[in-house]
Amino acid sequence: SSARVQHYNNKYIAASGGDAGSESGKESGEGGVALKKEIGLVSACGIIVGNIIGSGIFVSPKGVMENASSVGLALIVWIVTGIITAIGALCYAELGVTIPKSGGDYSYVKDIFGGLAGFLRLWIAVLVIYPTNQAVIALTFSNYVLQPLFPTCFPRRTDCAFLLTWVNCSSVRWATRVQDIFTAGKLLALALIIIMGIVQICKGEYYWLEPAHAFESFQEYDVGLIALAFLQGSFAYGGWNFLNYVTEELVDPYVNLPRAIFISIPLVTFVYVFANIAYVTAMSPQELLASNAVAVTFGEKLLGVMSWIMPISVALSTFGGVNGSLFTSSRLFFAGAREGHLPSLLAMIHVKRCTPIPALLFTCLSTLLMLCTSDMYTLINYVGFINYLFYGVTVAGQIVLRIKAPDMHRPIRISLVWPVIYLLFWAFLLIFSLYSEPIVCGLGMAIMLTGVPVYFLGVYWDNKPECFNSFVAKMTYLGQKFCVVVYPGETKGAGNGEEGEELKESQAPLSQDDGETRKSADC
Repeated sequence: SSARVQHYNNKYIAASGGDAGSESGKESGEGGVALKKEIGLVSACGIIVGNIIGSGIFVSPKGVMENASSVGLALIVWIVTGIITAIGALCYAELGVTIPKSGGDYSYVKDIFGGLAGFLRLWIAVLVIYPTNQAVIALTFSNYVLQPLFPTCFPRRTDCAFLLTWVNCSSVRWATRVQDIFTAGKLLALALIIIMGIVQICKGEYYWLEPAHAFESFQEYDVGLIALAFLQGSFAYGGWNFLNYVTEELVDPYVNLPRAIFISIPLVTFVYVFANIAYVTAMSPQELLASNAVAVTFGEKLLGVMSWIMPISVALSTFGGVNGSLFTSSRLFFAGAREGHLPSLLAMIHVKRCTPIPALLFTCLSTLLMLCTSDMYTLINYVGFINYLFYGVTVAGQIVLRIKAPDMHRPIRISLVWPVIYLLFWAFLLIFSLYSEPIVCGLGMAIMLTGVPVYFLGVYWDNKPECFNSFVAKMTYLGQKFCVVVYPGETKGAGNGEEGEELKESQAPLSQDDGETRKSADC
């Protein structure tokens, strides 16, 4: 099938008068189009911070408070969860520079554990996780941007997704600038909350922060509930691994990937902890638990006529969240298609803009489909367990890779104590989640396992009927003409080869000297 894809790729380039090849030939000795390395350190930090800080810290930190049973334990949960997130990010940093592929944990699981495990990670992400996340965030944006101006207006759910898909299709630089701007906006909004909290403390409004009162429980402490509090906190920190999805577009990834992690995770942890401290200076635990939009309630209490700032802040946060999720999830689908686990059209990039337009359009379409459903919150509950299960599988893969390939080049090498600590934490969370919610977790497993027959029919089965292969190839060619895309020049074909060979090939795009790497100004 790779030969057929290459045939139609060459056919498209010939039909376009050779422009596709000449456009990038000046930057690549192979004459191929490639993803541009345009993501610097600031944009990398923006991707991590922008994806972690969504609507959660503004809308519903009450999940942690409700299960932690006291203010003091809730703050401990936020701090410990931030530390565990930093440990997980360190593990991903080593994997990211050892297997420098876009696609994040999908690429790592596939290369370490084989095609089926990688496909199941991709399957659950494509089917539910990312479309549902983006749909929920886009709907939250629509609700909050209209609330201050038109409280009775029914929000248009699709505008945000359409606009940001267009931006991401147009330019990687535009997409990262949008991410930078809106990340700065949400940090300023959170800074306002923290500053107001400091003012409240200076006024003596810190009753619930005093040790004598901080651990006053409003319900009995329970290990199962504490585990759920950590799980709620972990959801709020979700997105910390998204930078690994765009490794191939990072400028100097060996340096900028770990630096972005070291800057972003402590920053987010600081912001989360102090924002929650600010909340309890203005609200009692009972008031916080009664609110469905904590930041809005906080603003109404302290900002008076300027309380409209909080809904706008949530809108800014969610708009940046949709942009970051579109940017990174489209790279996951791009990576899956390049490995032969999704239609090859999704692995193609625009001949001039060097953006994965088919993958972005596919991401947008799947998000719009989710916006048509009424039970997307139930769906995300089903797959949340599986999503975090794969985090543990990926970190376990780091240990497996150390054993199987001890001499492999690792620009970053951390102590194995860290992945062990991470795995113990996640085992604690997942065991108690399975114990507390067996039906939800079981349904999540069932959704994931529907990918097994799809893998064997669509990927593992090589000798498909010629009429089917011909139809797929023609559809791919039509898609190429519609999107003006070609297969990336540096890709030598999806590999069904040996695992060790895949790991060796995965380093090829980043193993050249600086003088030989592609410039970021063009393809």
